[in-house]
Amino acid sequence: AMATATATTACLLAVWSLVAAGLFGTGLARSSVAPAAVGKEQREFDYFALALQWPGTICSSTRHCCAVNGCCRSEALHTFTIHGLWPDYDDGTWPSCCRHTSFDMDKLTPLKPALDKYWPSLYCSSSSTCFSGRGPFWAHEWEKHGTCSAPVVHEELQYFTAAIDLYLKYNVTEMLATGDILVSNGKEYALSDVIDTIKHAFGGSPQIICKKGSVEELRLCFTKDLKE
Repeated sequence: AMATATATTACLLAVWSLVAAGLFGTGLARSSVAPAAVGKEQREFDYFALALQWPGTICSSTRHCCAVNGCCRSEALHTFTIHGLWPDYDDGTWPSCCRHTSFDMDKLTPLKPALDKYWPSLYCSSSSTCFSGRGPFWAHEWEKHGTCSAPVVHEELQYFTAAIDLYLKYNVTEMLATGDILVSNGKEYALSDVIDTIKHAFGGSPQIICKKGSVEELRLCFTKDLKE
């Protein structure tokens, strides 16, 4: 079962529109809340949040294309993709950049096809990292969030494997389709129906994050052992 996270009231009253322009609603982005701290001396986290992004919202603002931008693929992305697996605190803050462990792409060679499919970058610009200057989207997620995942997750490959395993086990796109909520058909759905469908299937309510009238992210929260 999935642990419960509360969606913003504004989003709960909004309409979920699964069209290329995005999913309509209003809400607060994670960037509006500051991390608890940055550095080694940070207390152990309380739970994990699996953050999924809706490409329709993000890709609608794409201004130019490049090889690494998933928005520019010949076939449009019609599924939620992974943003990150985040260790968080119960008070709404989170640890950040905990261990000085630089990202190493070579360690992820076995996962590269899955990362490209389920965890693509939706931007052309490189991402800021804690310890490696600027780098790929995955480097940002590992150094900012993955390094704070101990004692549950210690290594880079383990972190990305755990995120992909959760994504596939709790496949939001496929699960919504079983409830006749099809993310690629251009139809509008009441957001309350979407949340109820997820809650019925997974045992917990998702958190919905919105940007400029469009749903940008959907977050599923899990106990820190990643078992429920």
